[in-house]
Amino acid sequence: MVAILPLVGYTMCHFLTIAMALLATMLGSESYTIRNPVSWAVTNDILEEELATASDEEVAPALLVDNVGIWKQAYPPTVYGERAEKPQPKPEQDVTHVSSAARVFSYRMEEVTPPAKPPSPPPHEETGKTARYIAHYSDWGHLATISTQEKIKGLPFGNIFSISDGPLDNSTGVPFFYVTPMDNTVSDIRHFPFASLTFSEAEGDFCREMVYDPEDPRCARLTLTGRMVEVEPEEVDFAREAMFSRHPVMKKWPVGHKWFFMKLAIEQVWLQDWIGGVSIIPLDEYFKASPF
Repeated sequence: MVAILPLVGYTMCHFLTIAMALLATMLGSESYTIRNPVSWAVTNDILEEELATASDEEVAPALLVDNVGIWKQAYPPTVYGERAEKPQPKPEQDVTHVSSAARVFSYRMEEVTPPAKPPSPPPHEETGKTARYIAHYSDWGHLATISTQEKIKGLPFGNIFSISDGPLDNSTGVPFFYVTPMDNTVSDIRHFPFASLTFSEAEGDFCREMVYDPEDPRCARLTLTGRMVEVEPEEVDFAREAMFSRHPVMKKWPVGHKWFFMKLAIEQVWLQDWIGGVSIIPLDEYFKASPF
């Protein structure tokens, strides 16, 4: 019995040595992690990448602190499918400290009555009426000018503008603008006053309801081309009513920006409202038509 004990001790030591060597070999080639009862290999490249991008707090050792076992090392949460702790929401901002500049283009919503939904578009054969309809019920358009900006001098430049051809119950067909000399487009106009203003029925609900792509010819688009001019003093009151009744927030825009009224003196009316070509509508036909 005494002779057997050294042999048993030697055998156990030898067995443990082999087991540890095998374990070291496994850990040297790839690491494993366990999620529920399922294991999968995580290559050293992935672990190095995750560890490189993790914070010190994420990689702090957390061995043997739960019932998952020793295979769950302190790798970043993404390695073993857990979410990092969500940051706590910031306390609500005290509106009394909001800069007045941040409120320059804001207003109390209750001051504005939502406009009624425009009527359905006219039949596409009535091109003059369709053009006036689009010009009247559009709240904004895309104005293209010849740029005076240094890097694109002489090239086309487009900009979005709020417009109005009159109060909702009084259409003139002439687009009015409320602009500032600080705008690049106004600089362009003062250098070369001709411009094109484009509208699309895609601005409203019609094309969406009909499932028309904005480039579909049945989703009508209108381009008015002419000369941008400053509104004369005798017409300023009407221009103010036209713009402010449709865009009430403009009344609060800062006077330091030296806003003033302009309008487009139309020279050509271009319309595409159906498949098979475009219409160049004579000016007398355009102004004689009614959008209502």
